[in-house]
Amino acid sequence: MQRLDKDELDTTEVKPILSVMEFCRRYRLDETEEKRLRKLFGDFASRHELLMNAQRKPVFR
Repeated sequence: MQRLDKDELDTTEVKPILSVMEFCRRYRLDETEEKRLRKLFGDFASRHELLMNAQRKPVFR
């Protein structure tokens, strides 16, 4: 069993929550990727979750 200290809980940072739509627009992700992320997280998710789960198709020259 893990014990939590009250002081440790107070010092934790608040994770920034972003709109999935705004994230996809900012990182130029296509509509299918936006739909996949919305299905996975809903309308909002943390920046870390979005960055770790976003997939971009490779662009070949």
